[in-house]
Parts: sequence; structure tokens; C-alpha cells
Amino acid sequence: MEKTWRWFGKKDKITLPMLRQIGVEGIVTALHEVPNGEIWTVEAINDLKSYIESYGLRWSVVESLPVCEAIKYAGTEREQLIENYKVSLANLGKCGVKTVCYNFMPVIDWIRTDLHYPWPDGTSSLYYDRIRFAYFDIKILEREGAEKDYTEEELHKVAELDKVITETEKDDLIDTIIVKTQGFVNGNIKEGDKNPVAIFKRLLGLYKDIDRDALRENMRYFLSAIMPVCEEYGVNMCVHPDDPPFQVLGLPRIVTNESDIEWFLNAVDNPHNGLTFCAGSLSAGAHNDTRELAKKFAGRTHFVHLRSTEAMPGGNFIESSHLSGRGHLIDLIRIFEKENPGLPMRVDHGRMMLGDEDKGYNPGYSFHGRMLALAQVEGMMAVVDDEKQLYGLL
Repeated sequence: MEKTWRWFGKKDKITLPMLRQIGVEGIVTALHEVPNGEIWTVEAINDLKSYIESYGLRWSVVESLPVCEAIKYAGTEREQLIENYKVSLANLGKCGVKTVCYNFMPVIDWIRTDLHYPWPDGTSSLYYDRIRFAYFDIKILEREGAEKDYTEEELHKVAELDKVITETEKDDLIDTIIVKTQGFVNGNIKEGDKNPVAIFKRLLGLYKDIDRDALRENMRYFLSAIMPVCEEYGVNMCVHPDDPPFQVLGLPRIVTNESDIEWFLNAVDNPHNGLTFCAGSLSAGAHNDTRELAKKFAGRTHFVHLRSTEAMPGGNFIESSHLSGRGHLIDLIRIFEKENPGLPMRVDHGRMMLGDEDKGYNPGYSFHGRMLALAQVEGMMAVVDDEKQLYGLL
């Protein structure tokens, strides 16, 4: 597998020379300065590509070329946005950047309630607390009908939390769920927005009449429209699973399990329509077995995220060590190396450690934590390679 790293461009505090020193081979990045929906020009793509190559690395994967909300909910500007997307894809293909990771999650990308959940060893990682998320949904967002999505026991716990939670904790919850984890990912809400909750509620309103079937049809429409461009320029699209892989905030989520993956691959049955296999997102759902999913969908996987989660009581989960948890990463490496060798892989959501906390890194994208994860995964890759070379176990 190709060892890649998500890098946030020339302003990233983690530099390309640093990445070369720790064994990174390929870069996963995007034109972050281009507003969502605007065309990525050949000039801008080549400028960043040349910069990356000047440090002996290659631009392996685009993560991401965002799919605008109006494409997802079929707004009046959908056709123009799809046309712009097609031009950007063609330009990427012309420049030799041919793997594009994207998502089709409405409004909100990956969700956590705590960015610094402490471990006994002094490190911290991302954490999802279902009751705190329910509190945000019911008491802060005040989403109509939210109570119906939770059990009586969960509603009781929300009421108890309401008695003790501080205003600072409420602000932190807003900041974590819809600002810090979203601005650098999808651009819908950015740090500095004066009323992020109001913006978020307006975005939710755009999906009032969009159910699961409608969102699926909009995804099919989008993929059908762009596949001719992908075929012409050899570009592979790979959708990222929903994170976490279950319904939230009354929004439909349509890439959560085996049947969802099977649906979108069959809906537009083209080899350029594929999957980003994110072991962390998939393992956060108790209904998913990452090993079985990898065996089934390895042939249509174009990109792999190697991280792992640990399920906890009450529907909570935590980002675990890359050596443990429900991700079963060494087994995944074995499967992908057998079924689809050479895929780009990046470690994901490393712990905060050794001073990472003070560097202003994007949540989940620490340097030392991901460096440790890369070393762990590289060790697993070496074991699998030895098995393959010496024992023929693959």
C-alpha cells in the first residue's frame, strides 16, 4: 500500500520535508482556498502538484473536491454546480491526479462531541458521547421532533445533564460539533461565524423534504452525470462512508453499511464509481464488520483510511489505537494486499500527544499522533509483506 498523508496545503504547519522524513510517499490534499462549487483550474492544480513533487512526493489523492449541498438536495443551481464539478474533474485528470475522495453526507461531516478525551497515558483522542450529542440536538439546536430519535432512558439522561451543564460546556459542544470539525472539512460553517447554530439550522431546513430515497436518487443523478468525464480522463471517484454510520439530526445518511455500499455501487455500475474504505467510520457502527466489508468491496475500493474505533456502552465510541479496536487493521491490510494491492492508504485521526495540543492542528490531524499511527501501520504492512513473501499466506 502507498503510504499517504492528509496535508492541508502550503500553510499547513506540518511541512512536506517533515513528511518525507517520516516515510510518507504520497500526499492527500485539495485546493482548500477555492470556494465550494467553483472550478479548479489546470493552473491551480499544476501549481500545487509541482510544489508537492518538488519535495520528492506525489499528489496521490484529492480529499476532497466537495459536493455542494445543492447537489445533494437537488437545488435550482444543481446543474451548474455539476457542470463545474465535471470541469474540475477533467482538469484533475489532465494534470494526472486521478483519485478523488468525496462524501455525500448532508450538512454535517464527521461528528464528535469531545476533541480531547483523555487516556490514562496522558494522550487524548476524539470521542462521541451519544447523550451529549442528544443534548445538543434537543436543547441547543431545538430541532423539531428531535425527541422521537431517542429512547426514554436517553431523554431522561439529557434532562439530568441539563441540570448540571454549564454555559461554557454548551459553547464547547457547539464549537466541537458544528465549527471546529466542519469548517476545514466542508466549508459550510467556519470559525468566526457570528451565529453558527442559526446557520446550521438553516442548512438543516434545506433537507426538510429529502428522505433516504430522495438522497439516494440525488447521488445516483450526480454519479451518472460525472461518470463520462471519469471514463474519459481515468478519474476514480471514491465516496467516504458516513461518520458515524447511522442517522443523525433527522438527516438521511446513505453510506452506512453493506447494503448501502452495495446500492450505490450497483446504482451506477462503473469501475470509476468506488469506495473510500474508512475503517474508522465503518467500525463505529456495531452493525459493521470491517473484515467482511473489505472482502466484499476490495475490488471497488480506490482509497483506504486506516484508523480504528472502540465501541463503548450507550452508543458511545472513541478513536482507539491503530493497533486495537474494531477496525482490525492488520486483517484489512492482508485483505487489500491480496485483493487490490498498491492502494493509497492514509492513517487517520491520530491522538494528541507530545505537545500536539499547542500547535493549532485541525482536530484529528495531529503530527506526533499520526506519526505514531503511521509507524504502527507501517509495521503491520511489513508483517503482511513478510507473510506474502516468505510464507505465501496471501
